[in-house]
Amino acid sequence: MAVSVAPSPSASPTPTVKPTGADDPALKSFYGQQVAWAPCADDPETKNVDESTFQCGTAHVPLDYANPATEAIDLALVRKPAAKQDQRLGSLFLNPGGPGGSGIEEVTNGAASRFQSLNDRYDLVGFDPRGVGKSSSVHCLDDAARDQLNAQDHADANTGKGFADACQAKSGKLLPFVGTRNAARDLDVLRGVVGDQKLNYLGFSYGTYLGASYAEQFPTRTGHLVLDGAMDPNADPLDANVAQLAGFEGVFERWAADCVSHDGCPLGSDSGAAAKKAADFLDGLEQHPMTAKDGRQVTSAEGWTGAMDMLYGDAKSWEYLRDGLAWAMKGHKADYLLAFADDYNGRDDKGHYNNMADANIAIDCADYGAPTPSDDRIQQALQQLHDKAKYLTARMTAEDLKSQDCRAWPVHSGEAPHVVKAAGSAPILVVGSTGDDATPYTWAQNLAAGLANATLLTRDGDGHTGYGKSACIKSAVDAFLINGTMPAAGTHCATG
Repeated sequence: MAVSVAPSPSASPTPTVKPTGADDPALKSFYGQQVAWAPCADDPETKNVDESTFQCGTAHVPLDYANPATEAIDLALVRKPAAKQDQRLGSLFLNPGGPGGSGIEEVTNGAASRFQSLNDRYDLVGFDPRGVGKSSSVHCLDDAARDQLNAQDHADANTGKGFADACQAKSGKLLPFVGTRNAARDLDVLRGVVGDQKLNYLGFSYGTYLGASYAEQFPTRTGHLVLDGAMDPNADPLDANVAQLAGFEGVFERWAADCVSHDGCPLGSDSGAAAKKAADFLDGLEQHPMTAKDGRQVTSAEGWTGAMDMLYGDAKSWEYLRDGLAWAMKGHKADYLLAFADDYNGRDDKGHYNNMADANIAIDCADYGAPTPSDDRIQQALQQLHDKAKYLTARMTAEDLKSQDCRAWPVHSGEAPHVVKAAGSAPILVVGSTGDDATPYTWAQNLAAGLANATLLTRDGDGHTGYGKSACIKSAVDAFLINGTMPAAGTHCATG
């Protein structure tokens, strides 16, 4: 998801002093709670997943760690017990990113395939962080309002405030407490609840930020931590937004150049002109939107969102984008582009949205406390975007950039970008991909360099995160998580 620009600073609702965790008498009941694990209920919306083979449960954590006795919130959990119980190493917590991604879905969708080798030795544990999904969650917009916002080609002066007011009205009590610092404290409670002395953790994308925050606050309780598709916790949010869109621009250009080498590509045969042709078509949807078969208008915003959703992926996703764009440009039907956008936005085929987009903004706004960018700073960033991401941002205005920040947000955080050192932690494995569009490779380099005890493992190639895109990366990560074997510094892996 896009990185939000930061709100103005004020007092943080939760003090940022180093937490003591289980040693705090006020938290003893939370660390000592017993989760009533039971077979998960069948989900009729899922295919090829037998939910009854998973165990579901609920844990309770303080709403406000500064006042833990006042109110508790719920965290939804899922567990897939280790297949080889006689060789069980403990629990492995997973987070897919976002912020706003569901750890429950990460485990239920990946336990039998992507993470099968890890599940042999670990109980895989997924959780929806505070504010997300099935846990005590943030809600802002109803489905109709979300449809309208997603289709909006340009923001106006009221876009950000309207969204913030809706969040305050529906989730005002939760908003001050949804930040990553508190989510990391929740993670330590969950570590205690499952009975592990150390945290073993595999986090992707934003999940690397959550893992780094855990290591910073609880360095002596780190076990085997893997941070794949790393965020840079010291990055200025506005600079990060520029870097992220510049990364997507590079992948977009490489996808377009690759497209012309395949039959059915709608971009002609000139690889040098292909990206412009695709961008011109997507930009043109602003003046000439297409009507999908469900009656919705496929605007430029929806078209670009669909394209970016596919740019996150691998060669198969590139094929889907090639076919979807051909369907729109040649067949004048944009249903595939809209389906891709719905996937990115968390909209199901019945028109209902999950809360990922609402949670994404709420968590981002809780995580950053730098001053609101001035108009001059916004204009400077806009020019950088036009220079570094000329196709993706040709239509972007200063008002569009302002609408992405938290200036109208009702809660202002005391958090600020900083180098995470986590001195005293166990060795941490950071994974970066040279062609990662969503989390540029430099972020992985910066995170690994800042951490006191980390090794950087590199995948050479496009696409977001490395674990599912390289057998070499998967082998190295599994060896570290299972055997504690750290790859040699400077190791590079090929894609595939």
